[in-house]
Amino acid sequence: MTSTIVWGTGNVGRAAIRAVEAHPALELTAVIVHDPGKVGRDAGELGGLGHDLGVVATDDAGAVLATRPRAVVYAASGDIRPDGALADITRAIRAGAVVVTPSVYALYDQRNAPPELREPVLSAIADGGGSLFVSGVDPGWGNDVLPLLISGLGTVVDAVRCQEIFDYSTYDQPDSVRYLVGMGQPMDYEPPMIAPTVPAMVWGGQVRLMARGLGVELDEIRETVERRPLDATVRTASMGAFEAGTQGAVRFEVQGVVGGEPLIVVEHVTRIHPSCAPDWPTPPDGAGAHRVIIEGRPRIEVTVEAVDEGGNRSAGGNATAVGRLVGAVDWLLEAGPGLYDALDVPLGPATGRLGRKRP
Repeated sequence: MTSTIVWGTGNVGRAAIRAVEAHPALELTAVIVHDPGKVGRDAGELGGLGHDLGVVATDDAGAVLATRPRAVVYAASGDIRPDGALADITRAIRAGAVVVTPSVYALYDQRNAPPELREPVLSAIADGGGSLFVSGVDPGWGNDVLPLLISGLGTVVDAVRCQEIFDYSTYDQPDSVRYLVGMGQPMDYEPPMIAPTVPAMVWGGQVRLMARGLGVELDEIRETVERRPLDATVRTASMGAFEAGTQGAVRFEVQGVVGGEPLIVVEHVTRIHPSCAPDWPTPPDGAGAHRVIIEGRPRIEVTVEAVDEGGNRSAGGNATAVGRLVGAVDWLLEAGPGLYDALDVPLGPATGRLGRKRP
């Protein structure tokens, strides 16, 4: 069994605890938390399993890493603390661990990552013998391996479009939804997530990965952004009211331009209520989905709907993204020390997990 720790217990961390516990080759040996109120609580409770696992959460990362775990699922957010996340990750790599994480966007495409991010990771790998694989939670597989796999079914590929289409009303992250994405803010508020250059910084790596997999050179990466106000005040179960006239929907694209045309596109369409921007793309059931469209011959469209935590689509997206990361641990251990991306790490079957009881 591979000794594995989960670092962070928010939306991604809850899914990570469940994924590690369910994996037949991994043993959850520790959980690291930042919130003092979570210290001493059982991992099973923090992961929403409904029963204890006998692993108690701690905020002493040094003590946990001193035990030399073989794998770390780093689930703490890097949205507003990228330097802190990178420091934690390199610390774990120096302890000799295989680290999987969605928290450092610029390392989705690690070959083109800025030196100030790439070099500390490579130094930690050289010092400690660990490794790192970064893939997204939006989800990463929907913007890299899935479209590339589907593209191979066609005879002619004209364009590739990857969509995340979601109603954020069930997403229990009020700071991210209100302030990073801008839902419920005045229309003259500039949400950090869609400020100029930010979408390309976050999702440009996935566009470059697809271009590399398809064997094309990009002329450039462009961004487009649209926003719509709410016509009426709406209320959500977890985040309260969003007032009429404030931002209720946002749509943006990160476009990989080839020959002057946007041929590889990552698109996000997010709402706080289905009534806002009804003319924009919608998921089949109104809650949320990920969609890949291959324009060509034949035209291929695949929609993926994932649910978790009692039917929550946002939680389902997190769970599949985490499943991709946790499922990569075995391969990374075999591959040895290194810095890897989604084109390096294969998406394999759930070997040994069919028919296993849920944790």
